[in-house]
Amino acid sequence: MELRALCPANQVRYHSRSPMPKEPKEPKLKSPVASSAVESAAPRFLPVLAMLFVGSGCAALIYEVVWFQLLQLTVGSSAVSMGVLLATYMGGMCVGSLALPRFFDARQHPLRVYAMLEAGIGIFGILVLLLMPLVDSLYAAIGGPGFFGILLRAVVAAICLLPPTLLMGASLPAASRWVESRKATQDAASTQNSVSWMGFLYGSNIAGAVFGCLFAGFYLLRIHDMPTATFIAAAINFGVAGISYILSGRTKYTAPVEDQARVERPVGARAIYIAIGLSGLTALGAEVIWARLLSLMLGATVYTFSIILGVFLVGLGIGSTVGSFLAKHTRRPRLLLGCCQMLLAGAIAWTAWVITGGIPNWPINPLLSRSPWYTFQIDLVCCAWAMLPAALLWGASFPLALASVAGRDRDPGRLVGETYAANTVGAILGSLAFSLFLVPWIGTQGSERLLILIAVISAFVVFWQLRAASTEAPLRGVGFASLAVATAAALVLIVTVDDMPWIAVAYGRRMSTTTNAGEPLYRGEGRNSSIVISRLPDGKIYFHVSGKVEASTEPFDMRLQRMLGHIPALLHPEPKSVLIVGFGAGVTAGSFVVHPKIERIQICEIEPLIPPASTQYFSRENYNVLNDSRTRIAYDDARHFILTSKDKFDVITSDPIHPWVKGTATLYSTEYFELCKRHLNPGGVVTQWVPLYESDPETVKSELATFFKVFPNGTIWGNPNGGGYDVLLLGHNEPLRIDIDALQQRLESPAHGNVARSLREVGFRSSIDLLATYAGRASDLAPWLVDAEINRDRNLRLQYLAGMGVNSDRAARIYDDMLSYLKFPTDMIGGSDAAVAMLKEALRAQASR
Repeated sequence: MELRALCPANQVRYHSRSPMPKEPKEPKLKSPVASSAVESAAPRFLPVLAMLFVGSGCAALIYEVVWFQLLQLTVGSSAVSMGVLLATYMGGMCVGSLALPRFFDARQHPLRVYAMLEAGIGIFGILVLLLMPLVDSLYAAIGGPGFFGILLRAVVAAICLLPPTLLMGASLPAASRWVESRKATQDAASTQNSVSWMGFLYGSNIAGAVFGCLFAGFYLLRIHDMPTATFIAAAINFGVAGISYILSGRTKYTAPVEDQARVERPVGARAIYIAIGLSGLTALGAEVIWARLLSLMLGATVYTFSIILGVFLVGLGIGSTVGSFLAKHTRRPRLLLGCCQMLLAGAIAWTAWVITGGIPNWPINPLLSRSPWYTFQIDLVCCAWAMLPAALLWGASFPLALASVAGRDRDPGRLVGETYAANTVGAILGSLAFSLFLVPWIGTQGSERLLILIAVISAFVVFWQLRAASTEAPLRGVGFASLAVATAAALVLIVTVDDMPWIAVAYGRRMSTTTNAGEPLYRGEGRNSSIVISRLPDGKIYFHVSGKVEASTEPFDMRLQRMLGHIPALLHPEPKSVLIVGFGAGVTAGSFVVHPKIERIQICEIEPLIPPASTQYFSRENYNVLNDSRTRIAYDDARHFILTSKDKFDVITSDPIHPWVKGTATLYSTEYFELCKRHLNPGGVVTQWVPLYESDPETVKSELATFFKVFPNGTIWGNPNGGGYDVLLLGHNEPLRIDIDALQQRLESPAHGNVARSLREVGFRSSIDLLATYAGRASDLAPWLVDAEINRDRNLRLQYLAGMGVNSDRAARIYDDMLSYLKFPTDMIGGSDAAVAMLKEALRAQASR
C-alpha cells in the first residue's frame, strides 16, 4: 500500500507510544527514509493481522459451540429456545459492529483497541463458563412455559451472550481502521486496495471459524470437555490480544481529523445495505433449511452438523477472498454485487435439486462402512456438492458490498460496522423467520422457493439503484432489463424446486437399503422435526421422525413400548401420577391408561405435530391417550420441562429418543437423571429406553454406567423378542422388592383386567413371562462397565460416542455380553418355590439363547 494511502497530508501522524494530541496539527516533513519506513509498515503487518483474525474466528466458533451446549441445558433445545440463543448471539455482534465507532475514538490506535476487545472476549468466555451453574439454579427457580418463560430465556441468553458478542462484533470494524480507506488524497485504486484488505480480513476470520468449528466438533468436545474447550479458546484470545498490542507499539497510525469521521454516506448506500441485508437473510434461512434436510440423509449427529457448518463457512471464506480480489480490480462493485445476488437464485435452486433429487439417488450405501471416518468423507462430498456454489456467492457479496459503499472520506469503522450490521440483521431475521414460522407454515419446498425470490429481489434492488445513479446509457438500461430477467429467472427457478421424497424424510440415511417401504399416510414439517407415518404392504404402521423409525406396530416395537409403561407401573405399589418423555406413537403413554389407580398422565413432547398425528393412526394401540381426561401435554423439551417443573411423579419414563441425535445426550446425563430423581415421589421409579442397534459397546456402556451412577440399585430389562434389539433401564430410590406370586395375583384381579389384556397382546401371559425379561443389575455389570465413560453436562460425551457408532450392527453381541453377567437376584425377587424355580429356568434359557 502506498504512503499516501496511510499518511495523507491533512491527517495527523503520531507514534502509538507518544502522547495523543488533543487537536490536529500539521505534520512535520519527514525524510524520504523515514517516510519509507512508515510506508512499509502496513503491507508488512497486514498478513500478521490476517493471521490474528484466523485465531479470533477459531476462538469465536469454539465459544459458539460451547455456549449453545451450555445454555441449552438451561433454556432448552426447542426451536424457540435455539432461536432465542441464535438471535441473541448474532444480535450482540450486530450491535457491537455499530457501537464501535461511537464508543471508541478514531484517534485511538486500532490495534490497541482490537487487543482490548480480544482480551475482553477471553475474560467473558471464562466468566460464562464459571457463572452458568448460578444462572442455571436461578432460572430453575423461576423459569417456566408460556410467554413469560420465553421472555426469561431471552434475558438469560442476553446476560450470558451479549457482553462477549458485543466485543466480537466490534473487532472487525476496529481493525479496519488500521487498514485506512478514507484518505482525502487517496485515489480510487488505493481505496479499492484498502477495501479489498478489509474483505480479506473478513475471509481470514471465516477461515479461523472453519477450523474452530471442526476442531471443537471433532476433537475438543469429543476427547475433552466444555471447560477445556473454553480455556483453549480464551488462550487463543489472549494470544491474539498480546500480539496485537505488541504490534500496535511497532506500527504508526494516522488519526483522522474529527470532522472527516462524520461525512455523509455515498449516494445509493441504503440500497446496498438493503441488498446485503437480504443476502444475509437468504444465507441464514438457507442454512436452517439445508441443515435440516441434509441431516435427514446423513444422520443428525454432532459430526454431521459440524461438517455442514464447516462446508458453509469454507464457501463463505473462499467467496470472501474472491470477492476481495474483485473489489480491488473492478470499477463497478455494485454491478458485481447485483450479479452475485442474481446468481444466488440459481445456486439456491441448484442446492435444492441436489438435496432432494441428487443425493437421495446416489448409488451409495453409507451403512457399508463400519468406520465413521470413511462415512465423514462421503458426508463432506455431499455437503460440498450441494452448498458450496451458494456459499461462495454469499461470501463474495460482503466485500463487494463494502466496496459499493466505500468512499475516500468514510471512517472505515463505520463503513465495516454498518455493512456488517445490515448483513447480520438480515441473518437474524432469516434464521428466526424460516425456523420458527415459514418452514412450519409453507414447508421446506415453499421456503426454498421463497429464498430464490428474495435473492432475485436483492439483485433487482442493486440493479435499479445502479440504473438510477448512472449517467452511462448502457447502465441506465440495466434496471429495466434486470426486471424482466429477474422475473423470468424467478419463475423458472422456483418451478424447478421439488419437495423432499417422503421416503427420505421417513428413512433418512437408510433410504437406499429400505425395500417394501409401503405408502405414506401422513407427512408434516414442524418447528422442531419432520414426521411421516407410513403403512407397509403387510399392514404394519410405522412412525418416523426426521429420518428415523421411532415406533411401529411391529411386535418387537409394541413389546418394548408396552414394557416402558407396564413394568414401572406394576413394580410401583400404587402409581397415581406419571410423566412420559416423548409422545412418539403414544403407546407407552397409553399403557398407563389401563392402570386403575392412575390419576394424572403428564406428557412432555417437543413437536406439536406428533400427538394429533399419532392419535389418528395409533389410537387403538395407545388407547386414545391424547383424549383421556387424565392426560396433560406440555409442548417443551424434556430437559427444560423437568428443570422448571415443581411437580413430582410416581413414575417417569422416556419413550424412544436416539442418543446419537444431536442434543439428546442431555437426556442421558448424570445431571438429567438427578433431576428426574428429585422429581420422584417416595417409592418412585424411572425407566429409560436404551437402543442396542445403531450403537456400539462403548456407547451402551456409557449409557448404562451414567444411569447407574445416579441409580446404583438400577436394573436392566431386555426385549428378547427383538433379539437383543433394545433394553430399558429401571431406577428407583429405595431397594426394589418383587414378589412373583403377588404380581400374578395383581394381574389376575378384576381391576387389572385391562392391564393383563394389554400385556397378552405383546406376548406376556403371566408374571413369569414379564419378569423373565430381567437382564441384570448395576452390581452384576460392574466389571463390564469399569472403563465406561460417564456422560455429564460438562462433556456430553455420549453424543460424540454415539455419533461414532451409528453404523454399528452389534446389538445381539452387546446383549449377549450383558447376559453373560446375569445372576438371579435372590435378594430382590422372591415368591413361592415353584414360581422362583420357573423364573430361574426362564432366565437360564434367556442367558443361553
